[in-house]
Amino acid sequence: MTTSTKPGPRERLLLAAQELTYSQGVGVGVDALLKAAGVARRSLYEHFGGKDGLIAEMLRRSTAEDEERYRTTMAAAGEDPRARLLAVVDRLGRTASEPGFPGCRYLAADLALCDPEHPAHEVTRGYRRTVHRLFADEFAALGHERPEFAADQLLLVVDGLLAAGATRPGSQAVAASRELAEHIIGSPPRG
Repeated sequence: MTTSTKPGPRERLLLAAQELTYSQGVGVGVDALLKAAGVARRSLYEHFGGKDGLIAEMLRRSTAEDEERYRTTMAAAGEDPRARLLAVVDRLGRTASEPGFPGCRYLAADLALCDPEHPAHEVTRGYRRTVHRLFADEFAALGHERPEFAADQLLLVVDGLLAAGATRPGSQAVAASRELAEHIIGSPPRG
């Protein structure tokens, strides 16, 4: 006979926050989070100090998962930096094209959280620094003259793609993003 253990209150709160803030935004109410997690209000304060702490920790967890997805996508594309960067754009294009795509959780959190001192902002900035570094390393491997600047450009394309996927479904955003990415990355070397 096997028994499955139910996650504890901390884990249930994180899972509820990941799901609800992605589908409803970071403005989702505390009561909805508590109900979805099946925990008492006390658990929220014991584990996270309040909703702000929960949002920051949930974003921290999400960044780790998303950073790993970037790395996995790039690794699956092989050793060619150009192919690795385009693989990321292609994967994000597929994601942004999914019906009901709610957009980028990090952009949404930054736009919704008006307090510049909210702890979630440091998490989202750290996430963007990591993605930027992944891109810049690939541009450096390509021998790009300005790898940091090219990473800035590609990150803008990615942000735009994810925003357009949520706000303009059915548009040409995926194709336009791919073409812009190809332009930033440059042509493959001729053999």
